Amino acid sequence: MAEFTLELNDDQKQVRDWLHGFAEDVMRPAAAEWDEREETPWPIIQEAAKLGIYSLDFYAQQFFDPTGLGIPMAMEELFWGDAGIALSIVGTGLAAVGVLANGTEEQIGTWIPQMYGDVDDVKVAAFCSSEPDAGSDVASMRTRAVYDEAKDEWVLNGTKTWATNGGIANVHVVVAVVDPEIGSKGHASFIVPPNTPGLSQGQKFQKHGIRASHTAEVVLENVRVPGHCLLGGKEKLDERLARAREKAKAGGGERVKNAAMATFEASRPAVGAMAVGTARAAYEVALDYAKTREQFGRPIIDNQGIAFQLADMRTQIDAARLLVWRASWMATAGKPFTSAEGSMSKLYASEVAKKVTGQAIQILGGNGFTREYPVERMHRDAAIYTIFEGTSEIQRLVIARTLSGMPIR
Repeated sequence: MAEFTLELNDDQKQVRDWLHGFAEDVMRPAAAEWDEREETPWPIIQEAAKLGIYSLDFYAQQFFDPTGLGIPMAMEELFWGDAGIALSIVGTGLAAVGVLANGTEEQIGTWIPQMYGDVDDVKVAAFCSSEPDAGSDVASMRTRAVYDEAKDEWVLNGTKTWATNGGIANVHVVVAVVDPEIGSKGHASFIVPPNTPGLSQGQKFQKHGIRASHTAEVVLENVRVPGHCLLGGKEKLDERLARAREKAKAGGGERVKNAAMATFEASRPAVGAMAVGTARAAYEVALDYAKTREQFGRPIIDNQGIAFQLADMRTQIDAARLLVWRASWMATAGKPFTSAEGSMSKLYASEVAKKVTGQAIQILGGNGFTREYPVERMHRDAAIYTIFEGTSEIQRLVIARTLSGMPIR
């Protein structure tokens, strides 16, 4: 187990600088255009694929970094470039991780390459979990998967929402209820192969921010997938359901729910790192502007009101990064989040991103309110961090209940 460190090693610095160069030279010049178009930036994704950034190998290398800092470092640099384009680049990873976490070796080898495609024909994938009536409350999920034993097929019906790449993906990973009696432990994940009848794109959302990332509903109407598309296989599912039913009968339902919450807890620092990247980008714009913008015969940074704002912004960004790195290291080291450290990192970093991007607009004044300067877009993008992967209210609930010893429902 690697010791916790605040210093990136030489290999990590090399990757960081490489990603920073891509973010600065490729993503930033295109950010305003794709934000206005509200379309998936396929040319940028293709360029990322050519360089090896848009690939499973790259994210696997970062994920298995023994220090735990590979993923947060990568997320910060890409989202420093532009949040919407970055989410289009990393969004496929949500589905890929779902397969890696739950799939067999054969499923991993079959489906993940199809999620990314190749340099000449890039593809994207979608992870479909949230529903119109089941966001934070995953136990309220209604999408059902029923097994047709005669045909060895699963039949999926329901509507998913807020799906990154939903409807345009080559491969969809869909979470559905197979046993509604045991809550979230009665869920299973399914691969929906390309061109499967019955899957369609519903509403495409016109969003406040991250507009270069495609977000839509996914409608499932009698979608039939072969038995081998159940991630992990039916034997493993049957064993898991049997254990969950026994625990429920023995009064262990809350422990089952807590274990599920712990899984979510481990993924939240990555979102915190995205927020840190956006906050850092806005701070740097504001700092440069304050150094060069003159009023009353001197740069505005000479005014205490501006200087103190920038001091607070930098302090909060660094504090957020430290929380993210600590939680990421703990997750990699297998240390339990006894104080909900994963939720802490996501909560604080996301709130900092909203605050810092707002302060950046204020420092730029009227210029900050226009699309001529990027802080306006960064402020819109930052709003999502307090919402997805668990709202700030849910994070506070998780932290409070962890501290008090109350069950996390």
